[in-house]
Amino acid sequence: MTEVAFHFNAPDKLGYACRLLRKAVGTGARVMVTGQAQTLRELDVALWTFAPLEFLPHCSDAAPAAALAASPVVLAESVRSAPHLQVLVNLGGVVPEGFERFERLIEVVTADEQDRLDARGRWKHYADRGYSIKKHDVAARPA
Repeated sequence: MTEVAFHFNAPDKLGYACRLLRKAVGTGARVMVTGQAQTLRELDVALWTFAPLEFLPHCSDAAPAAALAASPVVLAESVRSAPHLQVLVNLGGVVPEGFERFERLIEVVTADEQDRLDARGRWKHYADRGYSIKKHDVAARPA
C-alpha cells in the first residue's frame, strides 16, 4: 500500500519542493511531481535557479523516452504514463489519479487557507480508503 505523507506549513510551496526534490535525488530516489500546468512551469524554472551552484536533472513527461529514463525528476500534470512508480509529489489541489500505484506519495501544503482546505479533502480521501498518513509540520522543523 502506498505510504502517504503530508508536509504542512511549507512557507513557499515551490521552494520547499525544490529542497525536497534535492534531498530525494541525493538519496537516489526517482520522483514524479504532479500539479497544475502553471505550477509545473514555475517549478521547472525554480529547479534551474533555486541554488546557484546546483542543478537538479528533470524533464517533463513530454520529453523523449531516453530523457524520461535518465531523469530522476519528472514533471507531469497526469501520472497515468509514469516512467517509474517510486515517489509521487503532489503540488496540486486534487488527489492525483493513479497515486495508489506509487510506493510513496508526498503532499506539500502551505499555510494558505485554500491550500489547507484542499489538503483536508485529500487527507479525508486517503483516510477513508485505509491509508496510513504521516504528518510533517514543516514550520516546526529547525532551520
